[in-house]
Amino acid sequence: MTLIQTNESNFKSVFNELLERSKMDMEHVSTVVKNLIDEIRADGDAALMRHIEKFDRWSPNGGEALKIDEKDMKRAYEALDPTLKASLHMAYDRIRSYHEKQLPKSWFDTEANGTILGQKVTPVDRAGLYIPGGKAAYPSSLLMNVIPAQVAGVEQIVVTTPTPNNEPNELLLAACHLCGVTEVFKIGGASAIAAMAYGTATIPKVDVITGPGNIFVATAKKMVFGEVNIDMVAGPSEIGVLADNSANPEHIAIDLLSQAEHDEMASSILITPSATFADACAEQIEIWLKKLPRETIARRSIEERAAIIVTATMEEAVELMNEIAPEHLEVATDNPFALLPSIKHAGAIFLGHFTPEAIGDYVAGPNHTLPTGGTAKFYSPLGVENFMKKSSIISFSRVAINEIGEACALIADTEGLGAHAASVRCRLN
Repeated sequence: MTLIQTNESNFKSVFNELLERSKMDMEHVSTVVKNLIDEIRADGDAALMRHIEKFDRWSPNGGEALKIDEKDMKRAYEALDPTLKASLHMAYDRIRSYHEKQLPKSWFDTEANGTILGQKVTPVDRAGLYIPGGKAAYPSSLLMNVIPAQVAGVEQIVVTTPTPNNEPNELLLAACHLCGVTEVFKIGGASAIAAMAYGTATIPKVDVITGPGNIFVATAKKMVFGEVNIDMVAGPSEIGVLADNSANPEHIAIDLLSQAEHDEMASSILITPSATFADACAEQIEIWLKKLPRETIARRSIEERAAIIVTATMEEAVELMNEIAPEHLEVATDNPFALLPSIKHAGAIFLGHFTPEAIGDYVAGPNHTLPTGGTAKFYSPLGVENFMKKSSIISFSRVAINEIGEACALIADTEGLGAHAASVRCRLN
């Protein structure tokens, strides 16, 4: 893996490569994705059947075959190991409690002249949630997407997930029952995104689409944005770690590998002012790689897209990490809260030696659907507001419009909009 110090002559070029770490080449899949979307728009369910047969290797017998029976979800839930069932319930409760604190509020403000201004916050009618189910199924992603939609008050929640060979993941079905989801469809990829964006005879058209996916899913979400809202265009998973000598190199090595095992394209970056700690961490990474069930995936990620950077100071380390703007950021230092004011860009920040990124993936409470590839500079984690919208409230009294109406009409005159000006002046004394 790359191990470099900031005073080396080639550091700038190496660091610039890190900043480009998750540039997804959407161009080479955009034509394929556009064709899939166009087919769904033109042929609806018939196109869905063709795509499922081609990509998921089974042949649905009509639209009803796409929907997962609620009885199957209940059966999967009841068959859960009791300890696992309790763990999922704990995750659900903690995630819901956190997201309930995010609820935005409607408000009104009254002025002395009778003007009333305000904001009305309402949920979208329908939300479409994409849950991966190809190489692996992630019930945690279901909880992280369903719960904020439920807290927001969304009336209809539609879930789509790929089911290769028509074999739904039992744990995912159990999680659907736990969350009270009833509309779950066995479709995946760009086809699922298009179906939710435009609607078919079987799949309802939604207002917002959220959830992670591969490059085809990400490209499709980007293409349908505007027809529906989306949460973000996310790339491969990533972790950044700021650490000093107070951290345990074995712990940090495992934390870095926790992202590397996701995907060959995942990024794991440690920045530390301690060369000794950097070397110790690199040794532990190699030791732990050999123990991982997904060693092949993790090793390729570590060899091609991981880095350990040694800086002169912790201040320099923080500055570089802000440039990277990682999806997950661990701060494993003697006094992590002292660094918090200096951290500007990160999807989720994990503070302290006993706060591994993995705890945030499942049971901490905050959402694990996070901005990647540096987009934490302008995107936020998935939350309740992704499923809500705001309306401005405006009410003027006769006194109020007489006080400020002429100023409004004058501005309209300067813009050459006579009807605007007249619509105000005709109401004045």
